[in-house]
Amino acid sequence: MIFSSKAEYGVRLMVELGRQTPEQPTSLKAIADAEGLPLAYLEQVVARLRRADLVMSARGAHGGYWLARDAAEITMYDVVGALEGPIAPMECFVRDEMERIVCSHTPTHGAGPCATKLLWTRVQGGIIRSLQTTTLAELVEFSRRGDSQPQPQVQPAHEAGAPASPLPIALA
Repeated sequence: MIFSSKAEYGVRLMVELGRQTPEQPTSLKAIADAEGLPLAYLEQVVARLRRADLVMSARGAHGGYWLARDAAEITMYDVVGALEGPIAPMECFVRDEMERIVCSHTPTHGAGPCATKLLWTRVQGGIIRSLQTTTLAELVEFSRRGDSQPQPQVQPAHEAGAPASPLPIALA
């Protein structure tokens, strides 16, 4: 699954706001300059974050933006959800009126679920869990440490009953 630049820029904007003192609003131009992001696009992104009550703003000479609540209370699920909408690994995944995940494909081999629904449900669950358990405070702290490598917090696949993967997981 590839998230759009809205999610990337929004997370970077939120981390930058988390690094600032809440008593002094930060201008969007200062964030754009610090992160090397296009100001016009950040204006669209921050508007979505404001509508989701994740950031607040003030106009005027001393105006700018600040977090609407403590960084430890803001999850990446909140941020990415505000910018991207529902998390779905495949276009065929839709939610019905009872909030169940249903596949829009009609099985051609008879009655029964889509053959790949189990896989995509697990992928979706993993992404959502990662976003829900990662707070803005964690990302702010990580950004302050510089280039140090993060320690993965995931259980190795071979311990979870799956065969060990020959590919290492690297965070850049």
